[in-house]
Amino acid sequence: MKFSELKLNDNVLEALDAMRFDECTPIQEQAIPIILEGRDLIAVAQTGTGKTAAYLLPILNKLSEGGHQEDAINCIIMSPTRELAQQIDQQMEGFSYFMPASSVAVYGGNDGGLFEQQKRGLMLGADVVIATPGRLLSHLSLGYVDLSKVSYFILDEADRMLDMGFSDDIMQIVKYLPKERQTIMFSATMPTKIQQLAKTILHNPAEVKLAVSKPAEKIVQAAYICYENQKLGIVRSLCAEEMPERVIIFASSKIKVKEVAKALKMMKLNVGEMHSDLEQSQREFIMHEFKSGRINILVATDIVSRGIDIDDIRSVINFDVPNDSEDYVHRIGRTARANNDGVAITFVSEKEQTNFKNIENFLEKDIYKIPVPAELGDVPEYNPRTNGGGKGRNFRGGGNRKGRFKGKR
Repeated sequence: MKFSELKLNDNVLEALDAMRFDECTPIQEQAIPIILEGRDLIAVAQTGTGKTAAYLLPILNKLSEGGHQEDAINCIIMSPTRELAQQIDQQMEGFSYFMPASSVAVYGGNDGGLFEQQKRGLMLGADVVIATPGRLLSHLSLGYVDLSKVSYFILDEADRMLDMGFSDDIMQIVKYLPKERQTIMFSATMPTKIQQLAKTILHNPAEVKLAVSKPAEKIVQAAYICYENQKLGIVRSLCAEEMPERVIIFASSKIKVKEVAKALKMMKLNVGEMHSDLEQSQREFIMHEFKSGRINILVATDIVSRGIDIDDIRSVINFDVPNDSEDYVHRIGRTARANNDGVAITFVSEKEQTNFKNIENFLEKDIYKIPVPAELGDVPEYNPRTNGGGKGRNFRGGGNRKGRFKGKR
């Protein structure tokens, strides 16, 4: 379906034409008419499906038609991370180019000037406020933010916000909002806690659910079946054999990110780390260095598995198996974009075998298992049916270990 077939006004269509947006994605085709009707909505869609435009376009359409109080905050968009808030703000700037709609992005950081800038935007009443929960609450607690005129409340990546512990913050923010509002929730997954949140803050919502798409066929997927204490050795082996080019290594915790980054820095590799302990200015600097190619390995928590727009990631390494299939798809979806090829490698310890088998079942394929370098010793058998596979016989690694970053099968 073309955007011109939707009931969007001329200002919005003009902006879309200028940005060369013509065809709707499936989530846009289904969500935009519902939001234009004024109904609450819960939508399940992955990152990369065009979900940001699916809520920004109809909201801008409504704002441009008038009837909203001037100098008031009319829309709140909640984001789990600063990086996603910045990206939403950038898209907002593009879509609102031909409309008098104002926006301010509100997120944490040590820059006092940034806080003052956000304070001014909030006090003047930006039409759209794009915010991380903690920073918005900081401003609210100081008493100068009026959310009583908010007509639209949007939660983007709601599941990620709950995973990051923002549930109480969200409920605190809801208390500042009027009961009469339109609430829109986007989530990549629909666990029980998301269903409970939806029942609490949405009113008779419409539901749109897109099936989680499988990873692109051009992503070469492989795995190492190993012991937990062998993972660092495998990373060192991979990087020693062939200088990696534009790689993201995902780890499950900040501690592991720091450990892996330290080991690679000792190998004199250009490594950056990304996790929630970093200040905003540090995170922006690391991401800029990675995008520009001055850093070619980024070790990160799931903070960058969604919403980071870099087209030429050559390889993704899952230092730990993601918790579910959707997270796996999000992580490896960072590679093989914009018609490039890509490689996705996962390290699977004994305890992670059942999770990894669930991912294989979701993908409806067996992922190729690369032999672990022989010098790292015995490895567990891949036998996820026996409590994670730890009781199977051991066998020695080895075999051809060349060309891994090129996705050699």
